[in-house]
Amino acid sequence: MGAIRVRVVFRTSLHRRRRRFGVQGDVPELACGISDKASLFTQYILTQWLLSCHDVCMDTEVVVRADRFAALGDPARLAIVDELARSDRASIELQAIVDLPSNLLAHHLDVLERVGLITRHRSSGDGRRRYVHLEPSAFAWLAPLSGLRAGRALFVCTHNSARSQLAAALWEARTGQRAQSAGTHPAENVHPGALSAARRAHLTIVETAPQHLDQITSMPPLVVTVCDRAHEELEPPATWLHWSIPDPVAASTKAAFDHALHDIDERITAFAGSAAS
Repeated sequence: MGAIRVRVVFRTSLHRRRRRFGVQGDVPELACGISDKASLFTQYILTQWLLSCHDVCMDTEVVVRADRFAALGDPARLAIVDELARSDRASIELQAIVDLPSNLLAHHLDVLERVGLITRHRSSGDGRRRYVHLEPSAFAWLAPLSGLRAGRALFVCTHNSARSQLAAALWEARTGQRAQSAGTHPAENVHPGALSAARRAHLTIVETAPQHLDQITSMPPLVVTVCDRAHEELEPPATWLHWSIPDPVAASTKAAFDHALHDIDERITAFAGSAAS
């Protein structure tokens, strides 16, 4: 009875640690042939000591990396990460792309969020939606492959007065490739806050009137919506990408425009680096 109790405790402890890393499957039994109660208890004590050393003594960064590698050790989660390396997606969009039932997708997203690989935030358009965003900084040691090339690009938002203008300017500066921008309901002028943010970042935005998406006569290979409202209004094909960037015009502060520019710049830099690798 003592050996059985120790075995149960040992397997329960391992199960707890496997759940922490999101690992599926059964925990194997202890080495065959160990039936002596004292030997089994000795192995249990040694194992617990080694596991505690791992938890307490190991460098925190190493543990975080191990957590992330373990989270990626599932084909479905890896497919989700590969898709999010290209574009932010709502859960319903991910469900169709990776072909998973909603409950299983929710589990995988929870695992990825728990280890800091993704974040989720409410849409600034349809508040019932939540967009899933891959955290580029979490992949400084493991850059996901986007499967795309950094060629000509078109950036779309609602008013074509801020985010899409900044994105086009950043794209040309970071990739050397031509970029255009357009809106679904273009404003009369480029927002002064966007122009100021561009100047602070040493970028050039041509102060021409914003244009309607219908004025784009030839769609480039890469089209990115940078506005939740535009993305949801257009319901574009899956070949279009979406970057869920909060609207800086809503706050109209220097910090809001700088943050939007930084967010877009981080995505373009990660995208261009992945496309070149």
